[in-house]
Amino acid sequence: MVWHSGICQLHAQMDDSIPVIIPSELSDDTLVIDTKDLKAVTDSLLLKEFFRGPQKFQPDPIRAMWLALAFPGGGQIYNRKYWKLPIFYGGFLGCAYALTWNGQMLRDYSQAYLDIMDSDPNTKSYEEMLPLGYDISGKEERFKTIFKNKKNYFRKYRDLSIFAFAGVYLISVIDAYVDAQLSSFDISKDLSLRLEPTIFETERTSSHHYKVATGLACRLNF
Repeated sequence: MVWHSGICQLHAQMDDSIPVIIPSELSDDTLVIDTKDLKAVTDSLLLKEFFRGPQKFQPDPIRAMWLALAFPGGGQIYNRKYWKLPIFYGGFLGCAYALTWNGQMLRDYSQAYLDIMDSDPNTKSYEEMLPLGYDISGKEERFKTIFKNKKNYFRKYRDLSIFAFAGVYLISVIDAYVDAQLSSFDISKDLSLRLEPTIFETERTSSHHYKVATGLACRLNF
């Protein structure tokens, strides 16, 4: 294959049944690339990549949110914010403990209230809620009110424990999304200028041909 002044001629030995195709001249709007300018652009890009260094990990906010929804702490692990895991897991464990404790006390006082309200002398589970050897004879009405108030008290805090658990879970999801969204936001205290290589278009010689030059650009991050 030989190239002459934009004309491509193809010489080949072929069978008579196969036609020989000789392309015509290249059209005027064909993009002509100056190898010197192309080399300058390539060198500038390589230089810019060298000064930039290794790319910082950029988490995807949507993926972080779905991982946090899939299992607690998944978004923080994906965002590589491992120091947040003890905070959220501590919150989950605290809420789980409060939920278990208040649920158990609610069941105990509910059963004690039912036993003291009925007329069956064999149902005396409420005595387990009293000091050892304590006799409530003649004070039944007072202790009915006490057991009822205790039952309502532990029901309220059982429900609050459920809402607290859901709140910690929701906060972990929001934190994972916002953290990934703001991962590209520069919050460093260093506001100094940064120099980096760049490419300038100096002149347009034709519709498809440009002259470029390389140089340094100043960037201020704040």
